[in-house]
Amino acid sequence: MSATQLAHAIEVRGISKTFKPRSNQPVHALKNVSLSVRPGEIIALLGTNGAGKTTLVDLILGLTSPTAGTVRVMGRSPKQAVYDQNISALMQTGGLLHELTVKDTVEMIAAAFPEHLPLEEVIEQANLEPIYKRRVGKCSGGEQQRLRFALAILGNPDILILDEPTAGMDAGARHRFWDSMKHQAQLGRTIIFATHYLEEADNFAQRIVLMHEGEIVADGTTDELRNMSANRVVSAEFPGGFPELSSLRGVIKSEANGRRLRITTNDSDALARYLLTETDARDLDITSHSLEDTFLALTNENQEA
Repeated sequence: MSATQLAHAIEVRGISKTFKPRSNQPVHALKNVSLSVRPGEIIALLGTNGAGKTTLVDLILGLTSPTAGTVRVMGRSPKQAVYDQNISALMQTGGLLHELTVKDTVEMIAAAFPEHLPLEEVIEQANLEPIYKRRVGKCSGGEQQRLRFALAILGNPDILILDEPTAGMDAGARHRFWDSMKHQAQLGRTIIFATHYLEEADNFAQRIVLMHEGEIVADGTTDELRNMSANRVVSAEFPGGFPELSSLRGVIKSEANGRRLRITTNDSDALARYLLTETDARDLDITSHSLEDTFLALTNENQEA
């Protein structure tokens, strides 16, 4: 059955994962996590290190088994989906032989697939031509990630899983990588990527799943996540100096930048009225929180709960 005929490309139901080190207390990496992914979606798993992103990725790929709950990929077990070339992954590290050339690596892995994309197409999509004859060990971290990406798409999978895909890349390489990913999305692939780069999640994902301490604390579009926090940011320029605002109701924090003050508040209307009537504020602007502000607010709320 093709991805487009399925209601869910990936379905995770009530999974928990507990690791039991010999000398320490059990570590609850995931706690009753449920997630449904429709075919063709582009989803970011966003969270700090230790949030549970990599453990969830490992479960979807069949690299480990849940302590409780179920995972289905294309209607079957993760291991069967990997075997059937329905799903492939680009991981952070490992999986490369440094003594081989990039060319030898691509050809060796291609030979293991019953069917694969034309090598010329893979080389072009991963931009491997400039490094194709170079030894893997001589490639930079970003170049090795491009090679891993090429290997991930060789089998023409329905689903691509990317775990911190731009680790080791500079800003230019990250930009080129996401251009390649946009092409993959246009081909109709389902893409899930784990990242701690807020900008990547904001710019590329259709949907963001925010993870914190083994749980999903928010799930929605960027705008939906921003609206989960009632706080707004009021900014204005004060030619005569900044007013004292700490005692005003609803003011959470303020940050100065030159003559401009950026104020986080949970009552933007009241603050704006005060600034316009009681101070020399000018060029006043009210905006929703950035994704970073929302991320911090939601994770802090979860900790306090």
